[in-house]
Amino acid sequence: MSRPPSFLPPSGARAYRLRTARGEFAVVDAPAEAGVEPRGTVLLLPGFTGSKEDFNPLHEPLAARGYRTVAVDGRGQFESDGPVDDESAYAQEELARDVLAQAAALGTALHLLGHSLGGQIARAAVLLDHSPFVSLTLMASGPAQISVAQQQRVKLLRDALGVMSMEVVWEAIQAMESPEETDTGAELDAGLGDRHDLRRRWLGHKPAQLLATGRQLCVEPDRVAELSTLPLPFHVLSGARDDTWPVPILDEMAVRLRARRTVVQGAEHSPNCDRPLPTAHALADFWDTAVRHVGPDGAHDPVG
Repeated sequence: MSRPPSFLPPSGARAYRLRTARGEFAVVDAPAEAGVEPRGTVLLLPGFTGSKEDFNPLHEPLAARGYRTVAVDGRGQFESDGPVDDESAYAQEELARDVLAQAAALGTALHLLGHSLGGQIARAAVLLDHSPFVSLTLMASGPAQISVAQQQRVKLLRDALGVMSMEVVWEAIQAMESPEETDTGAELDAGLGDRHDLRRRWLGHKPAQLLATGRQLCVEPDRVAELSTLPLPFHVLSGARDDTWPVPILDEMAVRLRARRTVVQGAEHSPNCDRPLPTAHALADFWDTAVRHVGPDGAHDPVG
């Protein structure tokens, strides 16, 4: 869904394959800026049809605030391998266990952030085991299934993938939709990205991953009550407009989680790319204080 301005890692970042107990995952790993007091490490999970590059605009401003950021391609996303045809490999619990393996491989307490689909995978991971994580941020990621309009779009995509190759589906998207309308990375106006890289990303996704995770987005149950019992500080961040999970639904979820709520003005479903600087500042402000809100009894307080 996100359209990064560049697929090149920012200055100082390193692209490599993170070895875990559940296989290797492609990551972009950006250290805290030299001379800045280290404040923590963040694991970043991208959304449906997205990739680790969606977080490229956030690495440098977060490094300046002392945060190491590690953005990952999930199993079957872009540059991380996965089965082509086996949808069961992409069951939500499998993807959540991958996140726990990534956290173990990084070997430090982590702030966890998931964008859109990545938020629901992040939620599933902390519900399995919250102990590796200091906080959870849900970015443009709602409490349950996506909106009816987006469900219809996902169904069209799933139907197409059932009878067409990834290449043919890509070309169909280009023919049918304008750059502003497509969520799968159609051609972009000058300065907004590289169509070749977006096509390369699309073709890197495994069809089974798109089929399985697209289905998940359309049937995901509401697990907010369960999530709210965990001893973690929560942050719900979104743009001022979102047609995947309408903003009032995200507002309500934040209340139920007693979470910090941030609305990034001028941004839509991808504030990480739409308005990266205010998004990065809001994230760092939350992480700077999040650890202080976990009490000795394990309960967490709202962080405003």
